[in-house]
Amino acid sequence: VQLQASGGGLVQAGESLTLSCESSGRTFSQYVMGWFRQAPGKEREFVAAMSRSGDRALYADSVKGRFTISRDNFKSTVYLQMNSLKPEDTAVYYCAAVRLIMTANLKTDASEYDYWGQGTLVTVSS
Repeated sequence: VQLQASGGGLVQAGESLTLSCESSGRTFSQYVMGWFRQAPGKEREFVAAMSRSGDRALYADSVKGRFTISRDNFKSTVYLQMNSLKPEDTAVYYCAAVRLIMTANLKTDASEYDYWGQGTLVTVSS
């Protein structure tokens, strides 16, 4: 599985941005998808995750109510809609995938994901 993230950029505080992550192959629906981020000098942290069918989502407290994860299994793409962006959201954002059974719990630990995209930089100015 190869993941290609895109959509990062420079925005002002309060603005919105949508990240995309496209997967290669034809088994996208078998993977739980996650978004993580890493700010300069900090460890990679969980942002959001979505179940294989898209019926369940999990968010970090810091983004709950502002970010929305979604997926289109026909397009093999997962999205991260980010609203009301804050300077503290500035980071490199990574998409990740792990192959799990349909009923598996969503994963928040980066070590549990097997495949990673290259990252896309989001910079939020104040």
